[in-house]
Parts: sequence; structure tokens; C-alpha cells
Amino acid sequence: MSGKQPLRARVETGVVLPRAIHLIPMDTINGFDVRPGFYETNGATAIPGGVNFTVHSHGATGVELLLFRREEAEPFAVLPFPEHYRIGNVYSMIVFKLNIEEFEYAYRVDGPYQPETGLVFDKSRYLLDPYAKAVTGQSAWGKTTPHGQHYKARVVKDDFDWGKLDQPLIPTEDLIIYELHVRGFTKDASSGVAYPGTFAGLMEKLDYLQELGVNALELMPIFEFDEMLDYREVNGRALYNYWGYSTVSFFAPNTSYTASTEYNREGNELKNLIRACKRRGIEVYLDVVFNHTAEGNEMGPFFSFKGFDNNIYYLLTPEGYYYNFSGCGNTLNCNHPIVHQMIMDCLRYWVTTYRVDGFRFDLASILGRDEHGAPMVSPPLLQAMAFDPILGDVKLIAEAWDAGGLYQVGTFPAWNRWAEWNGRYRDDMRRYLKGDGGMAQAAALRLTGSRDIYDAAARGNASVNFLTCHDGFTLHDLYAYNRKHNEANGWNNTDGANDNNSWNCGAEGETDDPQINALRGRMVRNAFALLMCSRGIPMFLAGDEFGNTQFGNNNAYCQDNITSWLDWSLLEQNRDLFQFFQYMIRFRKDHRVLRRDISGGACGFPDVSFHGTAPWQESFGPQDRYVGVMFAGAERNVGPQIVYVASNAYWEELSAALPQLPASMHWELAVDTWDAQQHARPVDGNCFAIGPRSVKVFVAK
Repeated sequence: MSGKQPLRARVETGVVLPRAIHLIPMDTINGFDVRPGFYETNGATAIPGGVNFTVHSHGATGVELLLFRREEAEPFAVLPFPEHYRIGNVYSMIVFKLNIEEFEYAYRVDGPYQPETGLVFDKSRYLLDPYAKAVTGQSAWGKTTPHGQHYKARVVKDDFDWGKLDQPLIPTEDLIIYELHVRGFTKDASSGVAYPGTFAGLMEKLDYLQELGVNALELMPIFEFDEMLDYREVNGRALYNYWGYSTVSFFAPNTSYTASTEYNREGNELKNLIRACKRRGIEVYLDVVFNHTAEGNEMGPFFSFKGFDNNIYYLLTPEGYYYNFSGCGNTLNCNHPIVHQMIMDCLRYWVTTYRVDGFRFDLASILGRDEHGAPMVSPPLLQAMAFDPILGDVKLIAEAWDAGGLYQVGTFPAWNRWAEWNGRYRDDMRRYLKGDGGMAQAAALRLTGSRDIYDAAARGNASVNFLTCHDGFTLHDLYAYNRKHNEANGWNNTDGANDNNSWNCGAEGETDDPQINALRGRMVRNAFALLMCSRGIPMFLAGDEFGNTQFGNNNAYCQDNITSWLDWSLLEQNRDLFQFFQYMIRFRKDHRVLRRDISGGACGFPDVSFHGTAPWQESFGPQDRYVGVMFAGAERNVGPQIVYVASNAYWEELSAALPQLPASMHWELAVDTWDAQQHARPVDGNCFAIGPRSVKVFVAK
């Protein structure tokens, strides 16, 4: 381009550049016209007339830009950054007359090699840009990277038109989160979609999800990961890094989740999915993994962060080895200013470029460790997320523990902004539901928002309540297996949790016994009914609504097969279960008093009260297995809302009494898990019988 032509203020990538800069080549390197670039714009950015490349390294002594023809293993051009193109620790260069559709790129970084101090620079290695917006080198699912190939990056043309799309901005108390794996959700032929295992395939199921009633999708990792890094074969079956909890690139979507190749427009299919969700009033959250990367420990791959600044990006022992608070070989040094900046840049990018509504942070307690691995009282990274303006409307959800023994449920540094996966809800409610003694008091507290854990006034919606998630049994398997069955994972059934608090109802695994199957169905309904009647944010696992099974595998991280794929044929087989889930979701939406304190009580009743088989029981003893919880409140123009939740975890029928209502009101039975079909019916008087291992929900009319 002419040296006299000014840049526009905003280029096609969305990066704001100065108005009056004239892009005049200043040097020639190996036949390419170049000039110093935009030092504050990390990554590779298309600009009029060329591409801006910016990287940084604290310990490097030199950096080279490598340009490749598409899918070729060796570069057609090597452009060393001149020393005067470096400011501080940042290398930036504009290369003119590059067509982004005609090349891929990587870097080589030179520097000292002193492993005992954490410095492992190696100029022979091709390195992936930490800010790469699209990654190539392993894009077709399950295909081994060709010999000599490696990760490279592409420049992405961000010209997606969002139109006048509004954000759903659903209040936290109104959320119903549905956790799913993008590939496994539609990969099985029973899904009936045209593009199985992809973002497009998921989009084909949005009408189904809207019919079910969920309003937030939590997508298991969709950042670029390489499922072949942990590839094994066990008894002739291929095992992969299926879940994706080993990030290769934090800024790039997983290209193997697309129905078609998106050269230089990577992410458009995902954006189409997110836009379609928002048009249906469904928010989209990403399960993000900032606690470690796919580079592993000393024996792991070396493709990006190790080569740029190993001793900055990772927590290292004094001897230069990797701390492993993640259980996956390494731990990101999240509160180092450089890593802190990268994570914040990443979150802002996904919010502004992909319009993501929230994030669930895997092993989030690691994000609060200092550079020596010790927990911090006020971690700067977590505080920055809580107060960042771009993230102001974004839901932040922490998995408030890590693999290093740090467990922070109820104590996670939150600034009244963070919600938490409530692991105590899962554990206590599972134990109560299967009939363990001494769990009634804990169950009552979990049902009412875990007020013993969270300050109801300040953090009333901090608890994400769940009984199942990707990690562990499905809801069907929770009542079909007493123990895990992970033999197919190849670790002699030693992997996966042993404290499942499950119960097989009388037979291990599938059975034709009608009584056992009836009991299992009721146990599943009990679990979901109480989940939908609990204060806090409910979340459940995709497929639970139609009885999906993993055949007793509680750690299916490597199973890219029907073990993890949803079997949609079960939807028709268990249509009554799906309808029960629909009913309970609608019931929760129709009764705001279940979701929050709306007035501090109603009709002389407090907001929340506990009841035994006789009304107004304040606490429960070790032999109690019946729990009654009443929620009461009133709204202007609506009047009082009073809901009484009765749960009997005992193996015999019990007689109980409801609190006495004002003379103008009566009780109506709205839910009875003894029957798969639900229909409201009046109650004669205040006394009722509740069947063994069942739940009833009453509404005051």
C-alpha cells in the first residue's frame, strides 16, 4: 500500500489503532518489507496492507517469525526480529503484503538453557503463539499429527455480524444450567442430527433444549486441545483426551468441533451457535482450564509456553521441576503479572468476540495460589475478574478446590461476584437421598441455600447446586451402581472417585426386575425434584433427563464412544422421565419463592422454616430421615407464595402433617414422585401419608 494512506480507526479484526499512522516499510528482511509494529496488540492481527505480529518473552535473547504454506511442515520464510524492533520484552513487527489465507505461522525463541533455574529455551523448536486465535496441526478429530508437523497458528478474519442481538442477562436466581460435552451431545447416530459431534450439531438440538426448559448451557472445554496427546489403546479400543481438560491454546476454539473447515474464519460456527442460543433466551458459559496446560511436566510436550518463558508461565520448585496442584503435570503461575494479564486478555476476548455469558473455572483454587504455590487471602487475579468492566455482566463460577488439597467451598475469595460449584450440596444430598442416617439436618440446610456455608444476605446465590456433572456418575448410574466400573479406562479400575455415595437399589447394573427399576426411577425423580426445589443455582448433566448411562464409569474422560455419547433412543424409552424434568423445571420457574427470599415471609410464616413429620421442627436428629422445608413470601400483584417440600428418605411409609394455613387458604399437592405423571390436586386437611423413598411438594392456594 502507499506510504501516504492512513489507517482507519477500526480495522476488520476489531482492534482499535491510531488514526494517523502511515504504514511506511522501514526495513527489508529476507525479501519482506517490514516495520516496527503495534506493541500493545498481542498475537497476529490483520491490518490494511499486511499483518502485525507481536510476542513477548522476559528471558529470550532473540525471536524469529516463521511463515509456512498451509499444512506444510517447514517454513518458506524466516524473519528474525531486529533488535531495534524490541521494546522492553516485547517484539513487534508488521510484515507487508501478506495474504492471511496463504500462510500459517509459528516462532522460534532463543535464550539460555538452565533447567535448574527453569530456563529451557531451545531455538530448534517451533512454538505456537500464546495469543493464537486459531490453531492448525491437529484439526481432524482422532487423527494423529503427520510426522514432522506441529502446532501453527492462523490469522483470523473477524467479520462476524452479531446484528442488534441483546444479551439475555438472566438473573442468577433464575438460572437452570445444563452441562454438556459438545462432541458427545450429538455424536451418536441416535441424535439424528446432520452434523454429529459439532457446534452445528448442537445448534440442531436447541429447540429440544428450549422445550426442556433450561436457560444456560455450560460447555465442557472448547478451547483448542489435542485429544491425541494421551492417545492409548486398551483391549483394542482407542482412548483419547476426550473431555479436553488440557488446553493447547486459550484464545482459539477447537477446530475439530466444527462441521466444516473454517480457514481464517475459525470460530464462526461457534458464534452462530451462541447467537442462536441468545435468540432463544439461553446463555452460554464456557468451562475454562487456566490451572494447567497440555505441556505437562518435564516429560511432557514442548510447544508454546515452555519455550517463551517456562519459569514465568509455570509454578516451579526451587530445583526447576513442575508443581502439580492440577493433577495433570504442571500448574499455571496464575498470579504472576504476565500470566494474570494473559488470562484477563483471554476472558475479555471471549466476551467481546464471542459474546460468552459466563465462565466455569476448572480447579479454580489454583487461580488463588501465589508464585510459590501458597493460597492467597486476596488473589489479585480473582479480584481483577470480579471488578473488570468488560466482565461486569458475566457469570463467574468457581470449582472451589484443586488437586493439591485446597478445598474452598464457602470460603472462595468472591467479592460477592463469584458463585461456586457446591460440592457439599452434592455429597450431603446424595447421602441423604440414599437413606444414610444423620443427614437430615444437612439436607435441610442444602435445600435452603446452604446458609451455614454462604452469607444469605451477601451471597444468596453463590451456591451452584448439583448432584451430577461430567465428573462422576450420571443420575441414572447413581442409582444403578454401588461402585465405579472404570475397567475400560485401562487403569485396573484405580482411577475415578471412590466416594460416590451411590446406591444400586438392589442389583448392580442393568436389571429386568420391575420393582428395582421402579425404585430407581423414583430415586431419580426424588433427586431432581429436590434439586429444582433448592435455593441456589441448579445444574444438571446432559442426558440425565432421559436416563442416559455411562455403564457405571465415573471417570469417562477418555471414552470417545457410546460410554460418553448420549444415547438419544432413551428419550422415547424414558419419555415419562423427560416430562417429569420438564414439569419440575416449569414448577421452579412458576414459583419464585423457591429461588429467592422475595419478602421475608408471608401469612405470618418466615421466609424459610424446617419441619419434621410434625410441623415446626427446628432441627433434626441422627435417626431422622424425613425433612420438611417450607418457603414463604409475597409479591406485589401476585400475593403470597407458600411451598412446602416433603422428602422421605426412609424405607417405609410415614404419616406427616402440614403447617396450618390461614382460613382462606388450602394446601394443594403439586408433586409426588411416587407417580411419574404429575397433576395438581387439592389436599383434604393437613395430614398426609408419604411413601417410602419419595418426595411430595405442596403449594398453598
